[in-house]
Amino acid sequence: MDTKAPEEHAALKRLLDRSRFVAIRVFNSDRVLIYETWEDVSSVLANSVRFAQHQHDWPGQGQSHQNWIAVGDERLIQVVLPLFGTDAKLAGYLEGVSRLDKQFLERQREQVRNGAVTASLSVLVTAFLLYPLLLAMLHQSGERSRLLLDSNLSLLRSLGNAIAKRDSDTDAHNYRVTIYAVALAETLGLPKPEISDLVVGAFLHDVGKIGIPDQILLKPGKLTTDEFEVMKTHALLGIEIVADNPWLAGAAQTIRHHHEHFDGSGYPDGLVGDAIPRVARIFAVVDVFDALTTQRPYKRPMPLGETLVIIERDSGRQFDPGVVVAFLEIAPDLLARTAHASSTDLRQEMRLLLARYFRTTATH
Repeated sequence: MDTKAPEEHAALKRLLDRSRFVAIRVFNSDRVLIYETWEDVSSVLANSVRFAQHQHDWPGQGQSHQNWIAVGDERLIQVVLPLFGTDAKLAGYLEGVSRLDKQFLERQREQVRNGAVTASLSVLVTAFLLYPLLLAMLHQSGERSRLLLDSNLSLLRSLGNAIAKRDSDTDAHNYRVTIYAVALAETLGLPKPEISDLVVGAFLHDVGKIGIPDQILLKPGKLTTDEFEVMKTHALLGIEIVADNPWLAGAAQTIRHHHEHFDGSGYPDGLVGDAIPRVARIFAVVDVFDALTTQRPYKRPMPLGETLVIIERDSGRQFDPGVVVAFLEIAPDLLARTAHASSTDLRQEMRLLLARYFRTTATH
């Protein structure tokens, strides 16, 4: 984090007092530090404040948090206040750190509690005076984050479309398996960050096929043993493609491991059981389900009943039994939802899904 105050934040910098205020820090609503400015304090003192951040609670509306920090002869008080916008929604947090030097403590040894109240009031006054500046800073940070997210989602769609053009000339498969995977993950109660990673991984699961030669990727008949070995490399090629984009890092587990089998007979790593990442175990089921229930150039769609018999038969061998049980419950509704859905319908459902798991203003 760059601690040098930009010119537009000079008002924050001027608030620092070498004898009392030593730091002002601003966090967004996700508790991510977006700005901080410090007086000339030791790195030991600054690191102690940063460490204390991980120990305190984040206050709600009408509340504040106070934390005493002792470093050698130094005594600091850290005060954290929530910031709310005009719409009464949480915008972020302001943290003020005041120094109570040795002389101050000696003079007010019997009034430490009052000292804490005084420090808290100082931060309250600071927050009140700087509310417009702080809210503007948080809004600007939020806008930048949304623009970055929209760019990443555009990249996601572009990569997904590139895969579809090479493999089946349709992006419907990517949309369906992503919708299926999220529905199954929600049924299983996965936390939101894990589902967000699954969204990206599901949509890009076959991105490595971009690197597979056409004579193998587009071969209408069964692959030879040597050709299948080449095809299997798409999982690792996919990892290489997304490796340089930090936003796509969460997709790596699904991309690499969606062909692992629960009994260890899959690829590329031969993982067994729970050693396979949970998102990959979920995706493995929905990927096969979509492959069986949709028409391909070389096959007709398989009826729902026959498909579920195959998936249940492979429970414990190819698939995680717990995931299969959950999927059997929701599969009929999922297929009914997508069987006759147009590309426009699928894209709209994908937009709703992205809005649920990513803070985005994108509508394209």
